[in-house]
Amino acid sequence: MAEENHFTVTEFILAGLTDKLELQLPLLLFFLGIYVLTVVGNLVMITLIGLSSHLYTPMYYLLSSQSFIDLCQSTVITPKMLVNFMMEKNTISYTDFMTCYFFVCLFAIAECYMLAAMAYDCYVAICNPLLYNVTMSNQVCSWLVVGVYSIGKMGATAHTACMLRVLFCKDDTIHHYLLELSCSSAFINEVVVLCLSAFNIFVPTLSILSFYIFIIASILHIRSTEGRDKAFSTCSSHVSAVLLFFGSLAFMYLKPSSVGSMDQGKASSVFYTIIVPMLNPLIYSLRNKDVKMAISKLLGNRSL
Repeated sequence: MAEENHFTVTEFILAGLTDKLELQLPLLLFFLGIYVLTVVGNLVMITLIGLSSHLYTPMYYLLSSQSFIDLCQSTVITPKMLVNFMMEKNTISYTDFMTCYFFVCLFAIAECYMLAAMAYDCYVAICNPLLYNVTMSNQVCSWLVVGVYSIGKMGATAHTACMLRVLFCKDDTIHHYLLELSCSSAFINEVVVLCLSAFNIFVPTLSILSFYIFIIASILHIRSTEGRDKAFSTCSSHVSAVLLFFGSLAFMYLKPSSVGSMDQGKASSVFYTIIVPMLNPLIYSLRNKDVKMAISKLLGNRSL
């Protein structure tokens, strides 16, 4: 009888980043520019790696996969955000929201493990260079990428399945956390989200930290300054990408609930789902001589 007195939510209202009408157009143009840069940057990265024979290496194979993840992550979120800036009432159907939620989870989890796979590639390249071609063979790289997407799919399926069991009827306006709208018990969901989030963040993070402990130890044993500089340059771009992505995740999920505000949570979500996918191609292109060379050749200029 209690459930019959509830009105089940069939669509949600997205609160958006701001209620100020005068900011809608500037935000629309700002995020449109970011999305264009994200699409162009990641497509250029994927195209360069596909067309440049000297980039046919495990490192760039994994990098092209990361660029694809970044492109998909941004495409799942940004177009809907841009449309909402032009609408008076920002609504999304229950089905569309759950579909979007699934893909956001999939690509976010895949990004975590792809960064871990790239850290492993750096570890093998620096710590076991003589066995690199054997250890990072085409088959191994393919299995790494398959594993990344498989873990992402399993995690996204678990998150979405738990969310589908929740009855939403308290309200229909999503500010940031969907479970706040639940009028049924969300305890199981909170436990699952906590456990899966902890697993999918801490396992890649600890893996990356472990790999870099061995990497730093190996670099310190290199006697020549030139050798050390070359080793550091091999993984410097990856370190920057890791700090950006996991730093924004840590700011969002690891700060005490009493600290910050809902707006800060939104800003952090925007950063790691929209800003980071735009920055990654810039990081790898500006700090990588091989990518610069590929861009130069593609433009018909053989000199850097």
